Amino acid sequence: MTERAIQIRRQILDLCTQYSQETRSLEEFIPGQSPVPVSGKVIDGEDIGAVVDSALDAWFTTGRFAEDFERKLARFVGVRSASLVNSGSSANLVAVSALTSPKLGDRRLKPGDEVITVAAGFPTTLNPIIQNRLVPVFVDVTVPGYEIDVTQLEAARSDKTRAVVIAHTLGNVFDLDAVMEFVRKYNLWLIEDCCDALGSMWKGRHVGTFGDIATCSFYPAHHITMGEGGAVLTDQPSLQVLIESFRDWGRDCWCDPGKDNTCGKRFDWQLGRLPCGYDHKYTYSHIGYNLKATDMQAALGASQIKKLPHFVGRRKENFRRLHAALKPLEAHLLLPEATPGSDPSWFGFPIGVREGAPFTREQLIRALEARKIGTRLLFGGNLLRQPAYEDSETRCVGHLANTDYVMNNVFWVGVYPGLTPAMLDFVASTITEFVSDSVSRPLGSNPDSSLDSSAFPVLR
Repeated sequence: MTERAIQIRRQILDLCTQYSQETRSLEEFIPGQSPVPVSGKVIDGEDIGAVVDSALDAWFTTGRFAEDFERKLARFVGVRSASLVNSGSSANLVAVSALTSPKLGDRRLKPGDEVITVAAGFPTTLNPIIQNRLVPVFVDVTVPGYEIDVTQLEAARSDKTRAVVIAHTLGNVFDLDAVMEFVRKYNLWLIEDCCDALGSMWKGRHVGTFGDIATCSFYPAHHITMGEGGAVLTDQPSLQVLIESFRDWGRDCWCDPGKDNTCGKRFDWQLGRLPCGYDHKYTYSHIGYNLKATDMQAALGASQIKKLPHFVGRRKENFRRLHAALKPLEAHLLLPEATPGSDPSWFGFPIGVREGAPFTREQLIRALEARKIGTRLLFGGNLLRQPAYEDSETRCVGHLANTDYVMNNVFWVGVYPGLTPAMLDFVASTITEFVSDSVSRPLGSNPDSSLDSSAFPVLR
């Protein structure tokens, strides 16, 4: 690159920062008029500059920025390797699929093998189990932690059980001591879905460092963003090779894009029934996919990860502020509790409406949404009741009573770093006002005439 080109590039990146500063929204928050999003990205000029810097390379697939981000992510979490993919859902697909590799011998997952999981979660934690023709075995969750009920693990196990695949829900951490004891006792695989929990800790150690494989998501709602993107983490080099094979078309070759003959014997392999010396770059040991991310996505991730400790701190502060403000309402609302031993990097603030409360979840949600406060349900509720899984082969332990409670009574509001104290206080005051009004009237009656009925609609 010429000196002139280097100078122009610097000017372009400086202008990116100036543009970001000039266009940054500084609008005043007006309660009831300004939206309070449930989640979102926090982007600055440095992030925009990183994406443009990548674009100026004109290398639009995986490249130097991806390598940089993978190193930074692995170092942050504390694992040997991080393999970048195009989404958290793809990360889960790759993680489960990697464990089906014939190269794992007797430990490979085979069709009909059982995998313990929960139904109170996001569908793409479950989907790869079914897509690989494995049988999900569902156990209930705890309330109000919304994590796997570890007391049911023994009842869930059978002679066909080969793995446990579960998520750290909304940033809270499942009981890793109990789960690790269980998987070690029976020599089972463990996949930690950390898509909502990047930065969460268990007894001083990052989640994602306990299981055989862990996954992350970098969708804009998550702790850092690449726009779209995810990663698969592992401490085991033998699993990393399988992860990257399934991610990269199923190929046997492990050369990075644009590189050849890393193994030193590209034309000397004898695999399958191929002729000896068949090009290793076109030899496939798995039925894989192309799930790589672009370097522009990785550039954004590499910039964002510098801010991750700050983002995690803000999420924790926002969670504490909401919890303290809503604590007086515990007679009617079930507030979240972190699993003992955990230090969550909260993804959201889950709220359960207690049985017998003088209002329903739907009424409370409508009151919040009417004031432009974003809400979300706890993902799929009970996934077994979703139409997508009506014909799937599954097994359940018990009646999943808490999972149905989640489906019927639980929702969450945001704690992401873009929310200001004024926004959070408005969320808390709106909930407090709604609950106070509801307590003073019978369930299903009209709200008090002193309140704006459009703000607190009642379901009929």
